[in-house]
Amino acid sequence: MSHEPRQHAPRSDDHDAPRGTATGFVRSFRPDLVSGFFVFLIALPLSLGIAMASGFPPVAGIFTAVIGGLLTTFISNSELTIKGPAAGLIVIVLGAMQSFGFTAGTDPTADIAAYRMTLAVACVAGIVQVGFALVRVGKFSEFFPTAVVHGMLASIGCIIVLKQLPAVFGQKASGEPLEILRELPDTIAHLNPEIALIGLVSLAILFAFPFVRPRLRPAWLQRIPAQGVVLLVAVPLGTWFDLSHEHTYSFLGHEYGVGESFLVSVPGNLLAAITLPDFQVFTAAATRLSAWWWVMLFALVGSIESLLSAKAIDLVDPWKRKTSMDRDLLAVGVANVAAGALGGLPMISEIVRSKSNIDNGGRTRFANFWHALFLLGFVALVPGLIHRIPLAALAAMLVYTGYRLASPREFINVFEIGAEQFVLFVVTIIGVLATDLLVGVGIGVATKFIIHVINGVPPQEFFKPFLDVTEIDESTVQIDAAGSAVFSNWLPFRRQIEQIGLVQRNNIIVNLAGTRLVDSNVMEKLHELEAEFLRSGLRLDVVGLEEHRAFSAHPHAARRRTTTSETRD
Repeated sequence: MSHEPRQHAPRSDDHDAPRGTATGFVRSFRPDLVSGFFVFLIALPLSLGIAMASGFPPVAGIFTAVIGGLLTTFISNSELTIKGPAAGLIVIVLGAMQSFGFTAGTDPTADIAAYRMTLAVACVAGIVQVGFALVRVGKFSEFFPTAVVHGMLASIGCIIVLKQLPAVFGQKASGEPLEILRELPDTIAHLNPEIALIGLVSLAILFAFPFVRPRLRPAWLQRIPAQGVVLLVAVPLGTWFDLSHEHTYSFLGHEYGVGESFLVSVPGNLLAAITLPDFQVFTAAATRLSAWWWVMLFALVGSIESLLSAKAIDLVDPWKRKTSMDRDLLAVGVANVAAGALGGLPMISEIVRSKSNIDNGGRTRFANFWHALFLLGFVALVPGLIHRIPLAALAAMLVYTGYRLASPREFINVFEIGAEQFVLFVVTIIGVLATDLLVGVGIGVATKFIIHVINGVPPQEFFKPFLDVTEIDESTVQIDAAGSAVFSNWLPFRRQIEQIGLVQRNNIIVNLAGTRLVDSNVMEKLHELEAEFLRSGLRLDVVGLEEHRAFSAHPHAARRRTTTSETRD
């Protein structure tokens, strides 16, 4: 970390920063409207695909995105995040559906019952999220080690890829992810050529477009999302193959059938698609324990993902505005109650659409509002166009999304921080794939504690930081840390820094010379706090690491003191 004086960046409370107020609505009307339109182009196919992959009707994803945009805009103060269904929750929603008897179309009556029970779970999980917000648990998202969170997301990505690849080839997926992987060669050998062509062309566009986009002329073409290009190609291909009519065709001496089952199914009347939750899932002896388990999963994983996404978007906000994480979680919780009550999926602050919002010039939270209005208008006025979208194209989009969650680059990035981080990352992935999300995350956190013990951290230092505060002058305070500075005692450490620095308006010197170990999470959070202090017109300097050996060359690498002397009794 640099300790030289730095130029002050614009403060987060800069009055020139656009805000989601009545005045901000007028001043930012055009850029928010334009950005909302381009985000809508991404949200439309992804919302449909995520809903179908979750076992919900396709229109359920649209319900969620519309409610997320229309409702959270007026509750959250997160200016650039887009609310909607997320690929990261597919595994949980589908798991809940299956536990309540979902048959993937074999028994429509059982599927509707599972759908309504899962909606009830989503509603109650939304209430739990509101409770989380009211008791201000937003800060606890920082408790989880970064490598564990990334491992959880990467494992979700692996599951999404494996479950959606068969649909790219015109086949249905069944069984656990490893079963699907084992059967993949047979799935490819029995692919449906016309459907596979649509799916593979869609995949090729998604992987190639990031390299092609910068070369497109005129420049406005660069703003068209890859998902929009997929639709522009896949829909005509589906029409050329006449997927709207049941028929067979011959290819290399084999007969294949195609028809409307390979297209998205949407109701002509949105009101008729509204489905009410079945809260009896919480009273029936056969389902109540399972229902509360899924409530916990929905609430915890959804909250963590949403808070991490909102925080990531704050870091790239051009105006450095700061989201109230508890207020944003309140907005998500309220919207999840509404979405579950009307037949929609759970939602989060979604990272891909939010980043697209920034890239397309969105300025205030009304871009989220406009994207929802575009979705509502499109589905209400021209549902027939949605019916022309091939399912293979949506499956390809989800495969691409899953790949990005679990890309080789993710593995490399984690390994560059340190070998112990890579171990955490891989252990969490294996734990999730072998068990479930919560158990897998628990295994990752337990592994982190074991690594700390191996590195000499005594258990009494796991949850308590040992800090001494010294006033250097009227505007500077030094905090001397002893013992160990690790992920599990970071929250009280951070609270002390923020209270003395950001609240009481002091520059802070964090002296880590007396620590035996500073883990990578603390190093990462200190870097983030440096930027936050800078935006507030203050300075945070980290010193005292000269006698510590870094586990890698990465600035976030863990550091262990090389001397054996202790500075704390």
